[in-house]
Amino acid sequence: MTTSTLRVRERTPRRIAFSQRLGRWDIRFSPYLYVSPFFILFALVGLFPLLYTGWVSLHNWDLINGQGKMVGLDNFMFVLGQRQFWIALRNTFSIFLLSAVPQIVAALVIAAVLDQNLRGKTFWRMSVLLPYIVMPVAVALIFSNMFGDRYGLINTTLGHLGIQPILWHTDPFASQVAIATMVNFRWTGYNALILLAGMQAIPRDLYESAAIDGAGRLRRFFSITIPQLRPTLIFVIITATIGGLQIFDEPRLYDQYGTGGPNQQWMTLTLYLYNLGWGQLNFGRAAAVAWLLFIIIVLIGLINLAITRRISSSEGGQK
Repeated sequence: MTTSTLRVRERTPRRIAFSQRLGRWDIRFSPYLYVSPFFILFALVGLFPLLYTGWVSLHNWDLINGQGKMVGLDNFMFVLGQRQFWIALRNTFSIFLLSAVPQIVAALVIAAVLDQNLRGKTFWRMSVLLPYIVMPVAVALIFSNMFGDRYGLINTTLGHLGIQPILWHTDPFASQVAIATMVNFRWTGYNALILLAGMQAIPRDLYESAAIDGAGRLRRFFSITIPQLRPTLIFVIITATIGGLQIFDEPRLYDQYGTGGPNQQWMTLTLYLYNLGWGQLNFGRAAAVAWLLFIIIVLIGLINLAITRRISSSEGGQK
């Protein structure tokens, strides 16, 4: 064994400097620190209220006496046994379909038009977003007057044309169409800009190649734009579903009473929740409705996810 080898063995191990340890800790833990504000904020304003609402739903809780005794699932059983709950659920899905489907179709058409080489692109793109920044209260007040039964703008116009007026606040379908119109007015432009951003990311070479092959504008739209836009469409559909099932401002302000109509023609689940909480001062039952709505939204989201995955897998198998 050489002398140099013995010296290496006898040499004491080198201590790692504190700055080097800080550098290693920075590499290891800094990514978690960067994303931690989101999770902290989500825990405070998202997860904690959700769990606390679940705790409230298991108690006999009111505004005056506060937390009462634990009743288990009695609040859920009471809500599910009420006819008003099922009416509100039916109205919620009806208004959702009347608003979400035309909204997404119109947003897709508007985005396709804005994607063309128009004069004043910035002006038109800002214009479609203006209804979104209008306060929901202002939108509801303006449209409720437009859809007035006696002196509304639409019925007055129909009267001049010799057409019988529409009972916008009495007929269930007409009232839901009016509320869906308010929702579409506010959110169509917002979704159109999201879809436009997705269209802008599609490579233009695909359109040029299709045009050289003789594909028309409509064929390029359905063969290139729609398939390439699928991830953005999925996002828009999911957000529209969540927002459509939580609609509150428009039905609340559609008339002066805010109870969903004399026969609950347009009472939604959120409005039913509001009436239970602040009308009957029973927060336990209102929390039960909130959790039932949360479960419904999660189930619909899972169904959307399963359908989109099946479509993607079927297309991948065809390729």
